[in-house]
This record gives sequence, C-alpha cells and structure tokens, in this order.
Amino acid sequence: MLQDFFILCSGADSKILKTCSKGEQNKYAGIGATVFFTAIMAFIASSYALYTVFDSIYAAAFFGFIWGLLIFNLDRFIVSTIKKRDNFGQELVQATPRILLAVIIAVVISKPLEMKIFEKEINQVLLEQKNELTLANKEQLALQYTPTVEQLHQDIISLKSEITNKEMETNALYDIYISEAEGTAGTKLLGKGPVYAEKREKHDAALAELQALKTTNAEKIAGIESQIALLNTEYAEVVKNSQPIIDGFDGLMARITALGELPWFPSFFIFLLFLAIETSPIIAKLLAPKGEYDIKLEEEESILSSWVAQKVAQRKLIVSTDGEINQKIYEDLKGEEELYGYKKKKAEELLRLQANSFHNIQVKGLK
Repeated sequence: MLQDFFILCSGADSKILKTCSKGEQNKYAGIGATVFFTAIMAFIASSYALYTVFDSIYAAAFFGFIWGLLIFNLDRFIVSTIKKRDNFGQELVQATPRILLAVIIAVVISKPLEMKIFEKEINQVLLEQKNELTLANKEQLALQYTPTVEQLHQDIISLKSEITNKEMETNALYDIYISEAEGTAGTKLLGKGPVYAEKREKHDAALAELQALKTTNAEKIAGIESQIALLNTEYAEVVKNSQPIIDGFDGLMARITALGELPWFPSFFIFLLFLAIETSPIIAKLLAPKGEYDIKLEEEESILSSWVAQKVAQRKLIVSTDGEINQKIYEDLKGEEELYGYKKKKAEELLRLQANSFHNIQVKGLK
C-alpha cells in the first residue's frame, strides 16, 4: 500500500508499472518518496515563514499546507513529464526548464529553514539593529525638541545673569558708601555725613531693585523650567510610543535581511542540500537507463499515435472521396431536363411573389 502511494506520487502510470518487474516498481516508488518528502519539507519551511508573518499557528499551517500541495503537484508534474528517449541531449534539453524550476523551488524551501536553523544568530543581529534604530530614533526625535529646550536654557541663563549683574552693582554701591563712612574713599571724612547718606540711599534703592528683580526672574525661571519639563515629558512620550514599532522589527523581510548579514558559507550548503533533494528525482530520471516501464510507455504512446494518425488519414480520405462523388453527381445533374424545368418553375413562382410584394408596399406608400 505504501509503495502504491509513492508510485502515485511519482506520476507514473500504475497500470503499466504493475506489469513491470519489482525493481522497476521500486525505482519509481523511490522517486515518488523523494517527491513526497520534498513536499513535506516545503510544508514545514513555508509554515515557519508564514508564522513570522501572521503570528498565528493555524493560519501558518493552513497556508503552509496549500504551499506544500503546490510544491508536491509541481514536482510530480516535473518528474512525470520527463520521458526517457534514446537521445540524452534531447532529454537534457527537455529537462532544463524543469531543473530551473526546481532551483527556484529549492531557494523558496531552503530560506525559511535557514532562518529557523540560524534563529539565535538572526535574533542577535536583529537586537543590534533594533538598538541602532532606537538610538537613531531618539536622535531624530530630539532634533524636534533640542533647539527649543536649548533656547529656554539660554533664557534661564540670561535671567540669572541679570540677577548676578544687579548683585554686583548693588555690592559695588555698598562698598562705596561703607568706604565713605570709614573715610577711606570719596570725601575721606570719617563719619556719616551728607555724602554718606546720599550714597547709602543709592545702595538701598539698588538693593530694593535687586530684590524685585530676583522675585520677577524667579517666577520667569520657574515658568521656563515648567516648559522644559513639559517638553521633556512630551519627548519621552513620543519615544515610548514609537518604541513598539522598533520592537516589532522582526518580520519576514527583516529576518531575511538579517540572514544576509551572516556568513554565506553555511547558508550556501543548506541551499545545496535542498537543491540536491529537489532535483534528485529529475537527475535520477535523466541518469537512469531506459527501463522496462519507459519501453512499455513508449509502446503505448506509439500505439495511440499510430491509431490517431490512422483515424486522421481515414477522415481525410472520406472527405476527399465524398467531395469527388458529390462533384460527379452534380456534373451528371446538369443534363437532367426534368430537374431544369422544375427549378425554372420554382424560380418563376419566386419572382412573381417578389413582384407582388413590392407592388403592395408601393401602393401602401401612396395612400
């Protein structure tokens, strides 16, 4: 039963193959087994690849099963359409398009399995790429906020500088009126005279202005710091909202790209393995000598071809003969006076009817 199933997978005519030797049946059962297990590998590979797309095992298994059936049908078609002939060059030409198709199928099958085999290495590459994307994303988003924040910091520095300058001015006035009281500068008279009072008044006015400036600028600085905090919060929120997009950067295309970052040598040999599996039924058919099944199949096709050619020739002969007979019959009828008189009578009746009909139409048009 298992052998019958694999023979079915090989695309061979089971009716003809049952009349062949056991060795011939085993050969085609082996070819069918290769076709079957290639389809199984295609199902596994495509299911994994589609799982990375859909994130659903049921959807991936369903579409993977469809893909496996497609590969099975293609391989079965490829193998069944290669027929052994006495000319190897003709067979090779016949098989070349099918080999190219097998190469394409091997690439499609091998890539998802390569991604599964090198999954840990691919994850490491993706992690590095995600980190780079995270840093680049933060830098790009910072460009929208940094100029504004820096300007606000400059405003704070400017406000603090105003206070510092006013403090320096107030301290200078303090030193002046103290020096006047001590008699070390100004009038150089010891004691608190009119000049001292005048200078003390200037200092007190500057001190009052300093206190007012500190209060005003402190309020301004607090408002600017609130703006900076708000911008920093907004920046952090934008970075947080964009991070899931970067975290989701592990789809099929991203994994294929990451696989391309790894050394090509292991991937190349995995591809060669699947290429050997995929092309093995075709190569086996090409290299195998012409067997009993091929001879019987060629005989069946020859019988059918001969029968079709015979039927076509017979139909052509019937048509040709019938044409000649009809030609002769009509030639003989040309001399029949009775037939001539009958056709003449019918023609006269037809002309009368046409004349009457034309007359009636004309009369109706005049009324």
